[in-house]
Amino acid sequence: MTTEISRTAGLTPITVEILGSAFSSVVEEMGTALIRASYSTNIKERRDCSTILFDSQGRTLAQAEHIPIHLGSLMGIVEEILRRHPVEELDPGDMFIGNDAYTGGGTHLPDIVVLSPIFYDEKLVGFAANLSHHADFVDRGHAHIYQEGLRIPPVRIFNRGELCEDILETILLNCQVPHERLGDLRAQFAANRLGVRRFQALCDKYGADIVVAAGSALLDYAERQTRAGLKQIPDGTYRFEDRFDADDLGNEELTLKTAITVHGDEITLDFSGNPPQVRAGLNMVWTALLATSYYGVKIVVDPSILPNAGMYRPIHVTADSGTILNCDEPAAINSRTQTAQRVVDLILGAFAQAVPERVIAACTGANTSITFSGNDPRTGRYYSYLETLGGGFGARATKDGLDGVQTHITNTSNLPVESLEVEYPLLVERYELVPDSGGPGKQRGGMGIRRDIRVLEHEAAFRGSTSRRLSAPWGLFGGHDGGKAEIRIDGELADPSTGGQFLIAPGQLASVVTGGSGGYGNPKERDRNQVAADLRDGKISRDQAANAYRLDPDAEED
Repeated sequence: MTTEISRTAGLTPITVEILGSAFSSVVEEMGTALIRASYSTNIKERRDCSTILFDSQGRTLAQAEHIPIHLGSLMGIVEEILRRHPVEELDPGDMFIGNDAYTGGGTHLPDIVVLSPIFYDEKLVGFAANLSHHADFVDRGHAHIYQEGLRIPPVRIFNRGELCEDILETILLNCQVPHERLGDLRAQFAANRLGVRRFQALCDKYGADIVVAAGSALLDYAERQTRAGLKQIPDGTYRFEDRFDADDLGNEELTLKTAITVHGDEITLDFSGNPPQVRAGLNMVWTALLATSYYGVKIVVDPSILPNAGMYRPIHVTADSGTILNCDEPAAINSRTQTAQRVVDLILGAFAQAVPERVIAACTGANTSITFSGNDPRTGRYYSYLETLGGGFGARATKDGLDGVQTHITNTSNLPVESLEVEYPLLVERYELVPDSGGPGKQRGGMGIRRDIRVLEHEAAFRGSTSRRLSAPWGLFGGHDGGKAEIRIDGELADPSTGGQFLIAPGQLASVVTGGSGGYGNPKERDRNQVAADLRDGKISRDQAANAYRLDPDAEED
């Protein structure tokens, strides 16, 4: 960040660094405001949202450290709005809303994006945007996108600061929990206004030309970071394939694959030859594949790379259209994160051949989601409870995996049991880590989670969406596989042909177990004291201690 930034008078490396930190602070503050002002548990407790700043061309300047896959939901909306509305048709106080994956508004319909142009001295200088996952559109089919909810192309929700009431009413009429949606949308509107004010304040302090030029300099710096990191990866083509199962597929498994080619300071991720798009909500749109690929490259090449559009320049992605990884309209997309998690596993599996010390074993391999909906007998109101459960984080070359956490492209928080039981007519009977679900290895894989929920005094529609029920999260370099996922109703293993959808009678119990993660290295090389500690702490059973680690539990106890 030296000679290349001297083209604008007054722009110095120090100024660029300050403004880069300021952009990050703006999006983090937007996120904090959004979370604190939101109404639904999915946003105010679980933080299923993201905030971002774009420059006037729609290039990402800064994204808050929330949820990586949301980058895909935010990509393309600026370009689509400018295609529909030239810059001269935009005005201060305008605000746009959208959620449709095929018209630049999102990557699945519950993710509603709100975007505001930022003007300074009557000149467009950038955009502030945020996304929230609205826990609505529940108890639906997923054969195609028309079954999955209301599609909103990017349209004005505010015109010169005036709310377009008819647009808002149309959206709320198509929601199943409209009072929650209204509260969450108001929080989104407020977060954008905050972002606009903060960006304009930077222009007041430094001058709009300096702020805009600093944004471009930061993009160039991220590109240089990425290229420098890629030069440290040995040139070559690295291939990997994996099995993919999901509730929407029943007992069917698909084979997903990639070929990653590194050449100097450029990288190509080729996803050609993957299965055709499916009649289920597992398909990824192009922007979701891009976001997932950028994430996968970043965590291996250099996790410190600035998360802006400059990082994307040396990264090239190809995929056949009409496939599960690059679907065509009107393919269903609601559970696309199940597939996205496995795309990250593909990338890591390929990179393991080039830089084994930088990768981890397979994680839980799913974005396991559970949804309960019905009429709350306490209030008579319809409710929708959504949660995505963590699982095992893969073992690393020098460290164990993490137990019961969100992994890779999702980063939501845990919903506390107390909040869940206050808000919904549900009772949590078990919430625990699953012993033996972390794959044995010199470094042990992380454990999965079990959550048992009983329905109280009403009939509820329950949907459980997961993966790794048929195949297990793989280990690396002698590490063993992690534990598989399960869904049970009243203790009985759920039939995969149900697609994960059930009607739960009053008093019935739904149990969800998430996958663990793979181990790294030969289990026989694990420190015996650590094995004994895992046994003592209930992380592994006596059988696993004896069979995988060759430890005599009785001798250790003596």
